[in-house]
Amino acid sequence: MREITILSGKGGAGKTSVAAAFASLAKNVVFCDNDVDAADLHLILHPEIKETHEFDSGTIAKINPESCTNCGLCEESCRFDAIHPNTTGMPEVNPFQCEGCRLCERICPVDAITSVQNNNNHWFVSDTRFGPMVHARMGAGEENSGRLVTEIRKKAKEIALEQNAGIIISDGPPGIGCPAIASVTGTDMVLLVVEPSRSGMHDAKRLYELVKSFNIPVVALINKFDINLEITAEIGAFLNENKIPLLGKIPFDPQLVESMVKEQTIVEYSPDSNMSREFGMIWQKIENNNN
Repeated sequence: MREITILSGKGGAGKTSVAAAFASLAKNVVFCDNDVDAADLHLILHPEIKETHEFDSGTIAKINPESCTNCGLCEESCRFDAIHPNTTGMPEVNPFQCEGCRLCERICPVDAITSVQNNNNHWFVSDTRFGPMVHARMGAGEENSGRLVTEIRKKAKEIALEQNAGIIISDGPPGIGCPAIASVTGTDMVLLVVEPSRSGMHDAKRLYELVKSFNIPVVALINKFDINLEITAEIGAFLNENKIPLLGKIPFDPQLVESMVKEQTIVEYSPDSNMSREFGMIWQKIENNNN
């Protein structure tokens, strides 16, 4: 059993569309959406949730207005500027700014502040028309997204072992932050989806440096390659220079947008299109690499 993690240096490069296309082509696989901060693979795969689990992302401060004397000490001491007077003039914690450091709790002279567990996050085990899927939902501004990625990847591996699945397809997050690091750690291969734009190329290079530091094998595909042939050539030169295999180039096609509107993968929506055929050849290369 191997895990293929699909990553891009920036959002909008098309990694989720790639993951969804592979879902139509793969057999006996488990899916994992590691983009826990802004998951969207479920919009196409329509998972039927079988299990729901809470995820503790840390603590936030809570002020008891009945005990508070409004001394102002907590507001003055909060380095994150998370405490402000509410409409009644009493101090109130902004949960989006609170970092859970517990300083206000420790210095409150009347013990009016407590730290409570933040359970505004959940992860799920689901069934889809293509196979099992593990995914998550985090609230805006929540912490510990990297730890949540590790949690759902662990569950996906358990399911894959139970069902004797050959591959886990993980739709990773954009960027090079904690969720990306948690997605890369211990994976078997990274498929780098590159968009032919200056920002796309720049961010793909940064991501490659991250993946290289983990000594993880990298392959690549260029999405929407025909929107800028000059940058596509530069990306090809970069891949060649770093000995990164280019599995294929996906053309720009309005049908991809149409398929998403219909909540289908491109392979389902237009199986005879050039794009679908290209995805088929790329997936065959991945499967051959997996054997």
